[in-house]
Amino acid sequence: MTKIRIAIQKSGRLNEDSLQILKDCGVSIDNGKDQLKASSRNFPLEAFYLRNGDIPQYLRDGVVDIAIIGENVLIEKGEDIGIAEKLGFSKCKVSLAVPKSVKYKSVQDFEGKRIATSYPNTVKKYLKEKGVNADLHIINGSVEIAPNIGLADGICDIVSSGSTLFKNNLKEVEVMLTSEAVLAVSPKISEERKEILRKLQFRIKSVLQARQSKYVLLNAPNDKLEKVLQLLPGMRSPTVLPLAEEGWSSVHTVINKDKFWDVIDELKQAGAEGILVCPIEKMVL
Repeated sequence: MTKIRIAIQKSGRLNEDSLQILKDCGVSIDNGKDQLKASSRNFPLEAFYLRNGDIPQYLRDGVVDIAIIGENVLIEKGEDIGIAEKLGFSKCKVSLAVPKSVKYKSVQDFEGKRIATSYPNTVKKYLKEKGVNADLHIINGSVEIAPNIGLADGICDIVSSGSTLFKNNLKEVEVMLTSEAVLAVSPKISEERKEILRKLQFRIKSVLQARQSKYVLLNAPNDKLEKVLQLLPGMRSPTVLPLAEEGWSSVHTVINKDKFWDVIDELKQAGAEGILVCPIEKMVL
């Protein structure tokens, strides 16, 4: 049976998040410790555990059909590779940073300076757009130490919380791009495997939609029902059911989690009571 081959980061946070979204999609992967390849027992999928930086070339060569990878890695090493879906997790920035003691005004301050980075293509492109010339020191690994040992005047690296910069006495001064995990697709994927990809994407979209939403149930007096309904978004429109107590209705709807607290505050002011909020496991539109 034909299986779609997916590349997943070998270790780290992206590995955990990738396996979790596949699990949420109902795809179970049997993988033992230090195993580099594993198959799903309930979906036509085979997982390859690879170094993050190697994945673009595996996609390009058609060794794997799809991959869950940081968008920043594709920008650096695989701009020719298509993205099927943005996944919303493992968000980060690729930024320029300098020692805290440096008085920084603008990106022009990097003119003629030395920058240590694992993302030379990204830095070159960014500095070229800004008309800045700098010397790049390519380092595979921790670049934060470079300014402290006199190797560079600044660095370009991934920034998530900023704690690593802080610990190394650095400050973020330019955000070159923002990134998140994406589902990337090999240009050599076969038509047969594209069909499997469509099925997997359908599941992924359902999971992502659910993660962005909350299911809300509330009670409202009928004389305030119209005002409550005006506040509520929904997939189409809220569901309204009469309660056993005369003059009251139960309202069911879905609210985007980013707008959740604002909507809840307004609902309470409009007369809603007994508000119950539930997570949504899957959401098929």
